[in-house]
Amino acid sequence: MSPVQNSPEGASHYVIGVDVGTGSARAGLFDLNGNMLSVAKRDITLHREAGSIVEQSSTEIWNAVCTIIREAVQTAGVPPEQVVGLGFDATCSLVVLGEGGAPLAVGPSEEAERDIIVWMDHRAVAQAERINAMGHDVLRYVGGRISPEMETPKILWLKENRPATFAAAWQFFDLADFLTWKSTGDLARSTCTVTCKWTYLAHEARWDDSYFKKIGLEELAAEGFARIGTEIVEPGTRLGQGLTAEAAQAMGLKPGTAVAAGMIDAHAGGIGTVGIGGKPAENLAYVFGTSSCTMTSTTEPVFVPGVWGPYYSAMVPGMWLNEGGQSAAGAAIDQLLSFHPAAAGASAMARAKGLSLPAFMAEQAALKVANASETVDLAAGLHVVPEFLGNRAPFADPHARAVIAGLGMERDFDNLIALYIAGLCGIGYGLRQIIETQAKSGASVERVVISGGAGASPLVRQILADACGKQVVATVADEPVLLGSAILGSVAAGVYPDVRDAMNALSAIASVYAPVGDGIAEIHGRRYQAFLGLQDVSRTIRDF
Repeated sequence: MSPVQNSPEGASHYVIGVDVGTGSARAGLFDLNGNMLSVAKRDITLHREAGSIVEQSSTEIWNAVCTIIREAVQTAGVPPEQVVGLGFDATCSLVVLGEGGAPLAVGPSEEAERDIIVWMDHRAVAQAERINAMGHDVLRYVGGRISPEMETPKILWLKENRPATFAAAWQFFDLADFLTWKSTGDLARSTCTVTCKWTYLAHEARWDDSYFKKIGLEELAAEGFARIGTEIVEPGTRLGQGLTAEAAQAMGLKPGTAVAAGMIDAHAGGIGTVGIGGKPAENLAYVFGTSSCTMTSTTEPVFVPGVWGPYYSAMVPGMWLNEGGQSAAGAAIDQLLSFHPAAAGASAMARAKGLSLPAFMAEQAALKVANASETVDLAAGLHVVPEFLGNRAPFADPHARAVIAGLGMERDFDNLIALYIAGLCGIGYGLRQIIETQAKSGASVERVVISGGAGASPLVRQILADACGKQVVATVADEPVLLGSAILGSVAAGVYPDVRDAMNALSAIASVYAPVGDGIAEIHGRRYQAFLGLQDVSRTIRDF
């Protein structure tokens, strides 16, 4: 019997979604109609070192998660016994623990508390390139090329550069799976995490021994994969006996509260959005945050060179997922603006209004035009390929870099606005490139369903619609990533029979941004061709 069915008649019930992003952890408390009643947030520390090293602490993150869950429940004034389910999502970062769950140092700092290699850490580029050069059939299911953002290249880096850590590791977790283990004591992994980032073949329900032996991680295969997951379950599956007494006390909840197998953060955004209309195959989930993710669901596997997947049951159960995106999206806009002489003054004005600099720029740009689509005219002559951190899709090229063309010696605020709009257009053209590449392989979409803080502005949404040539749809949920995690918790608690039913029930359209035609469309068409040309030139000249 589910917790909901077993509750006193007439009692209200609630679920909690927890999202651990790159820079912060958030918890949202939802009623069973999908309304968020409270939210709590804590920043989390990023440790950066030379050599593309980016690390975090699982201890810090766990403590932050427990604190914000407690705070969200208290803020909403909800009795803990009425919280029936809990779902987690997190970045696809690698957590390395020794015996008993003790953190192990993963880098040259030698600080054991720094036991997470963050998704954006590119220390394993050489290992990823070596794996790709070897070739293996499993690579067909990651778009043909593995990324240094994925976990097997990172584990191989540890074996080769920190052999003592590799040998001492009791478990290698994706961050979402670490959180569910800490909550329940259950070592089960999610099909979302291990299929998307670890080369697990969910459609065959197996790891491929020969892949691990070929790339130099034969120990993991010899151990029967005990350190990376022997029980793999779909997101939303109830784990163990629910919250342990220790975890429940830390969170201010009741022992036994249902905990769902989790997801990667972007995929939770997909769960919270693509259910609109009950036709997930028509909707491309676009999570626009520090980086961006594009997620397309199909009924049959579609192989798209340079786009991760197809992954089976990694997001929508029973469907195949193709995952693309941009390694830097919101972060690319931040980086772009930081170069300009007017950025310091604009940042001060933004702070005075309580806004981030990109949000302030969107506000100011909107004041200069009659409608959002006309902002492209402000960027005339300025072109940006915003690949500061490489190209995630459709080239799977970590060596790609940004291109800025047409920048003069202007130092004024209007020129900063022009650069901002050019950067947003570049993000939109990258999205268009992914959509067109997937369509050529048979994975077409009708609309883009957007989530993520970097895409919250109506101006940004309209520019993206115009630049990519598809409707951009925003959902009713203000926090669709948190809603996605809460949906998982609701399924684990038995509120809904499965994730698809929960998605359909809790997702709804709030607004639609249609691409305009005529002259504006022609401008974007020409600018898109310039974007493609600049990409080509950049690849040609970057080695000399």
